Amino acid sequence: MALLEDITVVALEQAVAAPLASRHLADWGARVIKIERPGSGDFARNYDKTVKGLSSHFVWLNRSKLSLTLDIKKQDGKEILGRLLADADVFIQNLAPGAVDRLGFGSDALQKSHPRLIICNLSGYGNDGPYRDKKAYDLLVQAEAGLLSITGTKDTPSKAGISIADIAAGMYAYSGILAALLRRSKTGQGTIVDVSLFDALAEWMSYPAYYTGYGGVAPARTGAHHATIAPYGPIMIAGGKSVVIGLQNEREWVEFCRTVLLRPDLVDDERFKGNQARNKNRAMLDKIMHVEFGAVSLDEMIHRLEQARIAYGRMNTMQEFFEHVQLAARNRWVEIDSPAGPINVLKPPVSVSGEDVRMGSVPNVGEQSAEILRSLGYEQENIELFERIGVV
Repeated sequence: MALLEDITVVALEQAVAAPLASRHLADWGARVIKIERPGSGDFARNYDKTVKGLSSHFVWLNRSKLSLTLDIKKQDGKEILGRLLADADVFIQNLAPGAVDRLGFGSDALQKSHPRLIICNLSGYGNDGPYRDKKAYDLLVQAEAGLLSITGTKDTPSKAGISIADIAAGMYAYSGILAALLRRSKTGQGTIVDVSLFDALAEWMSYPAYYTGYGGVAPARTGAHHATIAPYGPIMIAGGKSVVIGLQNEREWVEFCRTVLLRPDLVDDERFKGNQARNKNRAMLDKIMHVEFGAVSLDEMIHRLEQARIAYGRMNTMQEFFEHVQLAARNRWVEIDSPAGPINVLKPPVSVSGEDVRMGSVPNVGEQSAEILRSLGYEQENIELFERIGVV
Protein backbone atom coordinates (compact mmCIF):
# COMPACT_ATOMS: atom_id res chain seq x y z
CA MET A 1 0.00 0.00 0.00
CA ALA A 2 1.37 3.42 -1.00
CA LEU A 3 1.98 5.85 1.86
CA LEU A 4 -1.00 8.10 1.00
CA GLU A 5 -3.15 5.58 -0.88
CA ASP A 6 -6.13 6.09 1.45
CA ILE A 7 -6.05 9.89 1.07
CA THR A 8 -8.34 11.71 -1.38
CA VAL A 9 -7.35 15.22 -2.45
CA VAL A 10 -9.67 17.62 -4.27
CA ALA A 11 -7.57 20.26 -6.00
CA LEU A 12 -9.23 23.40 -7.33
CA GLU A 13 -5.94 24.49 -8.80
CA GLN A 14 -4.16 26.20 -11.65
CA ALA A 15 -0.70 27.33 -12.74
CA VAL A 16 2.21 26.15 -10.52
CA ALA A 17 2.04 26.45 -6.72
CA ALA A 18 -1.03 24.34 -5.87
CA PRO A 19 -0.42 21.78 -8.66
CA LEU A 20 3.12 21.24 -7.34
CA ALA A 21 1.82 20.51 -3.84
CA SER A 22 -0.87 18.11 -5.06
CA ARG A 23 1.49 16.34 -7.46
CA HIS A 24 3.82 15.47 -4.60
CA LEU A 25 0.84 14.05 -2.73
CA ALA A 26 -0.09 12.05 -5.84
CA ASP A 27 3.50 10.75 -6.08
CA TRP A 28 3.01 9.05 -2.71
CA GLY A 29 -0.26 7.48 -3.75
CA ALA A 30 -2.96 10.02 -2.89
CA ARG A 31 -6.02 10.06 -5.16
CA VAL A 32 -5.82 13.60 -6.50
CA ILE A 33 -8.88 14.90 -8.35
CA LYS A 34 -7.85 17.95 -10.33
CA ILE A 35 -10.77 20.25 -11.15
CA GLU A 36 -10.36 22.07 -14.46
CA ARG A 37 -12.37 24.44 -16.62
CA PRO A 38 -14.65 22.66 -19.11
CA GLY A 39 -13.08 22.75 -22.56
CA SER A 40 -9.78 24.54 -21.94
CA GLY A 41 -8.70 23.12 -18.59
CA ASP A 42 -5.89 24.55 -16.47
CA PHE A 43 -4.39 27.49 -18.39
CA ALA A 44 -0.92 26.04 -17.72
CA ARG A 45 -1.78 23.48 -20.39
CA ASN A 46 -1.15 26.24 -22.93
CA TYR A 47 2.05 27.81 -21.61
CA ASP A 48 3.98 26.07 -24.39
CA LYS A 49 3.79 22.98 -26.62
CA THR A 50 7.33 21.66 -26.26
CA VAL A 51 6.75 18.15 -24.85
CA LYS A 52 5.37 16.39 -27.94
CA GLY A 53 2.75 19.13 -28.16
CA LEU A 54 2.11 19.30 -24.43
CA SER A 55 3.07 22.07 -22.02
CA SER A 56 6.34 21.44 -20.17
CA HIS A 57 4.87 23.06 -17.05
CA PHE A 58 1.76 20.89 -17.16
CA VAL A 59 3.71 17.67 -17.71
CA TRP A 60 5.95 18.53 -14.75
CA LEU A 61 3.12 19.33 -12.34
CA ASN A 62 0.20 17.06 -13.14
CA ARG A 63 1.14 13.42 -13.55
CA SER A 64 -0.75 10.77 -11.57
CA LYS A 65 -3.86 12.98 -11.22
CA LEU A 66 -7.49 12.48 -12.26
CA SER A 67 -8.88 15.35 -14.34
CA LEU A 68 -12.49 16.41 -13.74
CA THR A 69 -13.87 19.32 -15.72
CA LEU A 70 -16.37 21.31 -13.70
CA ASP A 71 -18.03 24.71 -13.95
CA ILE A 72 -18.34 25.54 -10.27
CA LYS A 73 -20.23 28.75 -11.01
CA LYS A 74 -23.23 26.64 -12.02
CA GLN A 75 -25.45 25.15 -9.36
CA ASP A 76 -24.94 21.58 -10.59
CA GLY A 77 -21.18 22.16 -10.54
CA LYS A 78 -21.36 23.39 -6.95
CA GLU A 79 -23.38 20.33 -5.98
CA ILE A 80 -20.79 18.02 -7.55
CA LEU A 81 -17.96 19.82 -5.76
CA GLY A 82 -19.91 19.54 -2.50
CA ARG A 83 -20.24 15.77 -2.96
CA LEU A 84 -16.53 15.47 -3.66
CA LEU A 85 -15.59 17.39 -0.53
CA ALA A 86 -17.90 15.29 1.63
CA ASP A 87 -15.62 12.30 1.09
CA ALA A 88 -12.30 14.12 0.69
CA ASP A 89 -9.41 14.30 3.13
CA VAL A 90 -7.73 17.39 1.67
CA PHE A 91 -9.01 20.40 -0.28
CA ILE A 92 -6.39 22.55 -2.03
CA GLN A 93 -7.25 25.78 -3.82
CA ASN A 94 -5.34 28.70 -5.30
CA LEU A 95 -8.09 30.73 -6.93
CA ALA A 96 -8.14 34.53 -6.83
CA PRO A 97 -8.57 36.09 -3.36
CA GLY A 98 -12.15 35.65 -2.10
CA ALA A 99 -13.27 33.46 -5.02
CA VAL A 100 -14.01 30.29 -3.02
CA ASP A 101 -15.84 32.31 -0.36
CA ARG A 102 -18.13 33.82 -3.01
CA LEU A 103 -18.83 30.32 -4.32
CA GLY A 104 -19.78 29.08 -0.87
CA PHE A 105 -16.66 26.97 -0.26
CA GLY A 106 -14.71 29.25 2.07
CA SER A 107 -12.59 27.76 4.84
CA ASP A 108 -14.90 28.67 7.73
CA ALA A 109 -17.97 27.17 6.05
CA LEU A 110 -16.14 24.00 5.04
CA GLN A 111 -14.63 23.52 8.48
CA LYS A 112 -18.07 23.59 10.06
CA SER A 113 -19.61 21.13 7.60
CA HIS A 114 -16.54 18.87 7.22
CA PRO A 115 -14.59 18.92 10.51
CA ARG A 116 -12.11 16.21 9.37
CA LEU A 117 -11.27 18.04 6.13
CA ILE A 118 -7.83 19.61 5.75
CA ILE A 119 -8.21 22.84 3.80
CA CYS A 120 -5.14 24.34 2.13
CA ASN A 121 -5.37 27.86 0.71
CA LEU A 122 -2.56 29.24 -1.43
CA SER A 123 -2.58 32.97 -2.05
CA GLY A 124 -0.27 35.69 -3.24
CA TYR A 125 0.14 37.75 -0.08
CA GLY A 126 -1.92 36.03 2.63
CA ASN A 127 -5.48 36.39 3.89
CA ASP A 128 -5.06 39.78 5.55
CA GLY A 129 -2.95 42.93 5.33
CA PRO A 130 -3.01 45.69 2.69
CA TYR A 131 -1.75 43.38 -0.07
CA ARG A 132 -4.42 40.71 0.54
CA ASP A 133 -6.38 41.33 -2.68
CA LYS A 134 -3.46 42.02 -5.01
CA LYS A 135 -2.83 39.74 -7.97
CA ALA A 136 0.42 37.89 -7.43
CA TYR A 137 2.45 36.26 -10.18
CA ASP A 138 5.84 34.73 -9.54
CA LEU A 139 7.97 37.53 -10.99
CA LEU A 140 5.96 40.19 -9.16
CA VAL A 141 6.51 38.39 -5.86
CA GLN A 142 10.24 38.05 -6.62
CA ALA A 143 10.29 41.83 -7.03
CA GLU A 144 8.27 42.56 -3.87
CA ALA A 145 10.43 40.19 -1.79
CA GLY A 146 13.61 41.98 -2.86
CA LEU A 147 15.02 39.02 -4.79
CA LEU A 148 15.55 41.05 -7.96
CA SER A 149 17.52 43.64 -5.99
CA ILE A 150 20.22 41.09 -5.08
CA THR A 151 20.15 38.92 -8.22
CA GLY A 152 21.91 39.69 -11.49
CA THR A 153 24.86 41.90 -12.33
CA LYS A 154 25.78 45.29 -10.91
CA ASP A 155 23.95 47.02 -13.76
CA THR A 156 21.11 44.57 -14.40
CA PRO A 157 18.73 43.19 -11.77
CA SER A 158 17.55 39.72 -12.86
CA LYS A 159 14.82 37.30 -11.94
CA ALA A 160 15.51 33.70 -11.04
CA GLY A 161 15.30 31.42 -14.07
CA ILE A 162 12.55 29.29 -12.54
CA SER A 163 9.31 30.16 -10.71
CA ILE A 164 10.83 30.05 -7.25
CA ALA A 165 8.04 31.91 -5.43
CA ASP A 166 5.51 29.41 -6.78
CA ILE A 167 7.82 26.49 -6.00
CA ALA A 168 8.52 27.69 -2.46
CA ALA A 169 4.80 28.12 -1.77
CA GLY A 170 3.96 24.74 -3.29
CA MET A 171 6.53 22.94 -1.18
CA TYR A 172 5.41 24.66 2.04
CA ALA A 173 1.81 23.76 1.18
CA TYR A 174 2.87 20.15 0.67
CA SER A 175 4.75 19.97 3.99
CA GLY A 176 1.92 21.80 5.77
CA ILE A 177 -0.64 19.30 4.46
CA LEU A 178 1.52 16.37 5.59
CA ALA A 179 1.81 17.95 9.05
CA ALA A 180 -1.96 18.48 9.15
CA LEU A 181 -2.57 14.83 8.18
CA LEU A 182 -0.28 13.75 11.02
CA ARG A 183 -2.15 16.05 13.43
CA ARG A 184 -5.48 14.62 12.28
CA SER A 185 -4.24 11.07 12.89
CA LYS A 186 -3.78 12.08 16.55
CA THR A 187 -6.79 14.35 17.08
CA GLY A 188 -9.31 13.25 14.45
CA GLN A 189 -9.74 16.90 13.46
CA GLY A 190 -9.00 18.66 10.20
CA THR A 191 -7.51 22.13 10.05
CA ILE A 192 -6.80 25.08 7.78
CA VAL A 193 -3.37 25.46 6.17
CA ASP A 194 -2.63 28.90 4.72
CA VAL A 195 0.42 29.56 2.55
CA SER A 196 1.27 32.65 0.52
CA LEU A 197 3.85 33.06 -2.21
CA PHE A 198 5.16 36.19 -0.51
CA ASP A 199 5.60 34.55 2.91
CA ALA A 200 7.23 31.48 1.35
CA LEU A 201 9.77 33.54 -0.57
CA ALA A 202 10.26 35.83 2.44
CA GLU A 203 11.50 32.75 4.34
CA TRP A 204 14.02 32.08 1.59
CA MET A 205 15.10 35.73 1.68
CA SER A 206 15.86 35.64 5.41
CA TYR A 207 19.66 35.62 5.04
CA PRO A 208 19.88 38.75 2.85
CA ALA A 209 17.15 40.40 4.95
CA TYR A 210 19.07 39.85 8.20
CA TYR A 211 22.36 40.78 6.50
CA THR A 212 20.84 44.08 5.35
CA GLY A 213 18.63 44.89 8.31
CA TYR A 214 21.39 44.42 10.88
CA GLY A 215 24.41 45.21 8.72
CA GLY A 216 23.04 48.29 7.00
CA VAL A 217 24.18 47.25 3.50
CA ALA A 218 22.48 44.82 1.13
CA PRO A 219 24.44 41.98 -0.52
CA ALA A 220 25.80 43.24 -3.84
CA ARG A 221 24.59 41.88 -7.18
CA THR A 222 27.55 39.89 -8.43
CA GLY A 223 26.16 37.86 -11.32
CA ALA A 224 27.07 34.18 -10.96
CA HIS A 225 29.63 34.98 -8.24
CA HIS A 226 28.94 34.73 -4.52
CA ALA A 227 28.25 38.14 -3.03
CA THR A 228 30.41 37.70 0.08
CA ILE A 229 32.80 34.77 -0.55
CA ALA A 230 35.77 34.83 -2.95
CA PRO A 231 36.69 33.01 -5.04
CA TYR A 232 33.25 31.47 -5.44
CA GLY A 233 31.79 31.49 -8.94
CA PRO A 234 32.65 30.87 -12.60
CA ILE A 235 36.23 30.94 -13.87
CA MET A 236 36.98 31.32 -17.57
CA ILE A 237 39.42 28.76 -18.98
CA ALA A 238 40.67 27.84 -22.47
CA GLY A 239 38.21 27.61 -25.34
CA GLY A 240 35.73 30.05 -23.83
CA LYS A 241 34.60 27.44 -21.30
CA SER A 242 33.84 28.01 -17.63
CA VAL A 243 34.12 26.04 -14.43
CA VAL A 244 32.36 27.13 -11.26
CA ILE A 245 34.40 26.79 -8.08
CA GLY A 246 33.59 27.37 -4.43
CA LEU A 247 36.08 27.90 -1.59
CA GLN A 248 34.85 27.75 1.99
CA ASN A 249 37.90 28.18 4.24
CA GLU A 250 41.59 29.06 4.46
CA ARG A 251 42.76 25.46 4.13
CA GLU A 252 41.06 25.30 0.75
CA TRP A 253 42.54 28.68 -0.24
CA VAL A 254 46.06 27.40 0.46
CA GLU A 255 45.47 24.24 -1.57
CA PHE A 256 43.85 26.24 -4.36
CA CYS A 257 46.89 28.51 -4.65
CA ARG A 258 49.38 25.63 -4.61
CA THR A 259 47.64 22.97 -6.71
CA VAL A 260 45.08 24.72 -8.91
CA LEU A 261 46.32 28.25 -9.47
CA LEU A 262 49.99 27.14 -9.30
CA ARG A 263 50.76 30.37 -7.44
CA PRO A 264 51.94 29.37 -3.94
CA ASP A 265 53.28 32.90 -3.51
CA LEU A 266 49.68 34.12 -3.11
CA VAL A 267 49.09 32.09 0.06
CA ASP A 268 50.59 34.77 2.26
CA ASP A 269 49.79 37.74 0.03
CA GLU A 270 48.18 40.30 2.34
CA ARG A 271 45.72 41.31 -0.41
CA PHE A 272 44.15 37.84 -0.28
CA LYS A 273 44.74 36.67 3.28
CA GLY A 274 41.31 35.79 4.63
CA ASN A 275 37.98 35.86 2.89
CA GLN A 276 37.30 39.49 3.84
CA ALA A 277 40.50 40.61 2.10
CA ARG A 278 39.81 38.44 -0.97
CA ASN A 279 36.29 39.78 -1.18
CA LYS A 280 37.55 43.37 -0.94
CA ASN A 281 40.19 42.75 -3.62
CA ARG A 282 38.22 40.33 -5.78
CA ALA A 283 38.84 42.40 -8.95
CA MET A 284 42.61 41.90 -8.55
CA LEU A 285 42.14 38.21 -7.79
CA ASP A 286 39.86 37.78 -10.82
CA LYS A 287 42.50 39.38 -13.02
CA ILE A 288 45.20 37.00 -11.75
CA MET A 289 42.96 33.96 -12.29
CA HIS A 290 42.06 35.15 -15.79
CA VAL A 291 45.75 35.28 -16.71
CA GLU A 292 46.70 31.99 -15.05
CA PHE A 293 43.74 29.95 -16.29
CA GLY A 294 43.33 31.40 -19.77
CA ALA A 295 45.23 28.55 -21.46
CA VAL A 296 44.17 25.71 -19.15
CA SER A 297 41.94 23.08 -20.75
CA LEU A 298 38.75 21.79 -19.13
CA ASP A 299 40.28 18.36 -18.48
CA GLU A 300 43.39 19.85 -16.90
CA MET A 301 41.34 22.24 -14.77
CA ILE A 302 39.16 19.44 -13.45
CA HIS A 303 42.27 17.32 -12.77
CA ARG A 304 43.79 20.10 -10.66
CA LEU A 305 40.54 20.73 -8.78
CA GLU A 306 40.07 17.03 -8.06
CA GLN A 307 43.67 16.75 -6.88
CA ALA A 308 43.21 19.72 -4.55
CA ARG A 309 39.77 18.50 -3.42
CA ILE A 310 38.23 21.86 -4.30
CA ALA A 311 34.47 21.85 -4.93
CA TYR A 312 33.51 22.65 -8.52
CA GLY A 313 30.72 22.29 -11.04
CA ARG A 314 30.63 22.37 -14.81
CA MET A 315 28.74 25.30 -16.34
CA ASN A 316 26.20 23.02 -18.05
CA THR A 317 23.62 24.05 -20.59
CA MET A 318 20.06 22.79 -20.12
CA GLN A 319 20.68 20.16 -22.80
CA GLU A 320 23.77 18.98 -20.95
CA PHE A 321 21.74 18.77 -17.74
CA PHE A 322 19.00 16.84 -19.58
CA GLU A 323 21.68 14.31 -20.61
CA HIS A 324 23.58 14.42 -17.30
CA VAL A 325 25.52 11.24 -16.52
CA GLN A 326 24.51 11.39 -12.83
CA LEU A 327 20.82 11.32 -13.66
CA ALA A 328 21.33 8.38 -16.02
CA ALA A 329 23.57 6.44 -13.64
CA ARG A 330 21.03 6.70 -10.80
CA ASN A 331 18.03 5.89 -13.04
CA ARG A 332 16.38 9.21 -12.25
CA TRP A 333 14.37 9.18 -15.49
CA VAL A 334 11.22 7.09 -15.87
CA GLU A 335 8.78 6.74 -18.76
CA ILE A 336 5.13 7.60 -18.17
CA ASP A 337 2.10 7.85 -20.42
CA SER A 338 0.48 11.09 -21.59
CA PRO A 339 -2.07 12.28 -24.16
CA ALA A 340 0.90 12.65 -26.54
CA GLY A 341 2.26 9.16 -25.87
CA PRO A 342 5.19 7.99 -23.72
CA ILE A 343 7.42 10.71 -22.24
CA ASN A 344 10.40 10.64 -19.89
CA VAL A 345 10.09 12.53 -16.61
CA LEU A 346 12.23 12.85 -13.50
CA LYS A 347 11.38 10.87 -10.40
CA PRO A 348 10.64 12.82 -7.18
CA PRO A 349 13.80 13.88 -5.32
CA VAL A 350 12.84 12.10 -2.09
CA SER A 351 13.11 8.35 -1.62
CA VAL A 352 11.75 6.45 1.36
CA SER A 353 13.24 3.05 2.08
CA GLY A 354 10.80 0.27 1.28
CA GLU A 355 8.32 2.61 -0.45
CA ASP A 356 7.69 3.19 -4.15
CA VAL A 357 6.38 6.40 -5.63
CA ARG A 358 3.55 6.33 -8.14
CA MET A 359 4.50 7.58 -11.60
CA GLY A 360 1.10 7.77 -13.30
CA SER A 361 0.12 9.33 -16.59
CA VAL A 362 -0.53 12.98 -17.39
CA PRO A 363 -4.32 13.31 -17.84
CA ASN A 364 -6.13 14.83 -20.77
CA VAL A 365 -8.65 17.59 -20.02
CA GLY A 366 -11.57 15.96 -18.22
CA GLU A 367 -10.26 12.46 -18.95
CA GLN A 368 -11.71 10.98 -15.75
CA SER A 369 -14.84 13.17 -15.48
CA ALA A 370 -17.36 10.41 -16.19
CA GLU A 371 -15.51 7.94 -13.94
CA ILE A 372 -15.50 10.38 -11.01
CA LEU A 373 -19.14 11.33 -11.47
CA ARG A 374 -20.17 7.68 -11.50
CA SER A 375 -18.24 7.14 -8.26
CA LEU A 376 -20.36 9.95 -6.74
CA GLY A 377 -23.59 8.13 -7.70
CA TYR A 378 -24.54 10.01 -10.86
CA GLU A 379 -26.27 8.01 -13.60
CA GLN A 380 -25.11 8.04 -17.22
CA GLU A 381 -28.06 10.19 -18.27
CA ASN A 382 -27.09 12.79 -15.66
CA ILE A 383 -23.50 12.78 -16.90
CA GLU A 384 -24.61 13.25 -20.52
CA LEU A 385 -26.86 16.13 -19.47
CA PHE A 386 -23.99 17.76 -17.58
CA GLU A 387 -21.87 17.50 -20.70
CA ARG A 388 -24.57 19.06 -22.90
CA ILE A 389 -25.16 22.05 -20.63
CA GLY A 390 -21.46 22.67 -19.94
CA VAL A 391 -21.29 21.67 -16.28
CA VAL A 392 -18.45 19.25 -17.09
